[in-house]
Amino acid sequence: MEVLKFILDLGPTAMMPVIITILGLIFRQKLSKAFRAGLTIGIGFAGINLVIGLLTSNLSPATQAMVKNWGLHLNVMDVGWSISAAISFGTPIVPAVFLIGFLINIVMLAFNWTKTMDVDLWNYWHFIFTGALVMYLTNSLVLGLISAALTIIIILKLADFTAPYVQDFFEMPGISLPHTETVSWALVGFGINKILDKIPGLNKVKIDEETIQKRFGIFGEPMVMGLILGAGIGALAEYDLKNIILLGVNMAAVMFILPRMVKILMEGLLPLSESARNFMAKKFPGKEVYIGLDCAVVVGNPTVIATALIMTPITLLIAAILPGNRILPFTDLAMLPFFVVWAVVPSKGNILKSIITSIVFVIGILYIATDIAHVSTIMAKSVNFQFPAGTAEISSLDGGAHLVPYIIYKAVQLIVH
Repeated sequence: MEVLKFILDLGPTAMMPVIITILGLIFRQKLSKAFRAGLTIGIGFAGINLVIGLLTSNLSPATQAMVKNWGLHLNVMDVGWSISAAISFGTPIVPAVFLIGFLINIVMLAFNWTKTMDVDLWNYWHFIFTGALVMYLTNSLVLGLISAALTIIIILKLADFTAPYVQDFFEMPGISLPHTETVSWALVGFGINKILDKIPGLNKVKIDEETIQKRFGIFGEPMVMGLILGAGIGALAEYDLKNIILLGVNMAAVMFILPRMVKILMEGLLPLSESARNFMAKKFPGKEVYIGLDCAVVVGNPTVIATALIMTPITLLIAAILPGNRILPFTDLAMLPFFVVWAVVPSKGNILKSIITSIVFVIGILYIATDIAHVSTIMAKSVNFQFPAGTAEISSLDGGAHLVPYIIYKAVQLIVH
């Protein structure tokens, strides 16, 4: 347990270089090449996290100001994904879920039941989250572990299904995204996009990055879009002119720098992906393997960021008027780029369709986050989480984005109650 805790405490930035170097050696890369690929990926992740940190540190105060200015008062606190992860890692099922996850992935790869090799160990917390929800609902460790195992299997299959779309749209060969709170919404996203494609008029509207740049010139460039959208959010937050400009420039920086950080990461990933394909072709003819990664590697796409920025005030408005919603979006509003990925990909980057699909996603996320608030609060108390003053119940938008875990949780609830 101490070894596992040490590895997890490293975080993805330090963990990934080690994992990628080991994988490179397994796939018969020279040590120097494997180490270089691992370190490059670590640097890419560090850069991505720095830029996401810039996004979060600028967007969070603006959303807080909007909440205050609009007089929103809801009784479930959005404590954010990091608290949900910390609470999950504090539950007693952690070692068992890691062992089960490794074994399931190895067995499924061996029997060609999946093509995804999930190297994103940090995000095993999503599987732990499922198991913990069910365990605290039923007081059954066994049911918790079965639920976690079922989540792992479904997420690996969804990663396989979505991998060709990831590789085509984001130009990332050999990559899949077994990232629970994002890929859980992929089928919903494709379903909504099919419906939108059948609506006369709407199916003719094409508003993507290329079209915007052609029509609006410099104003359609990602960094200028970031400037405009950031300034717009600053205005909605009732910032003064200085802070409106600062927020606009910082959002422009996010739009400009994040894709470049992803390119650095891909410099390390491409040699590994190529070595994995060559190794499999020699040892196991006909077998294909995808490297399963965190969805952070794709959120730098300009359409993803633009959709997320537009959705920020829309999400607050939906939360205010949605009947039955009790969660106040706050901390995880900065995570909207992750939540909208599978609204953007099915529409092939059409921003209008992405926004419509994202609205449906947000409604679902708010209802799920509200519904799991009670059990999330029980989990938090069990690991001695310090509640913010005046807070009776907690949840998170990220917790609400765990659609597959939620379906499993509700199924168990129906069976045992």
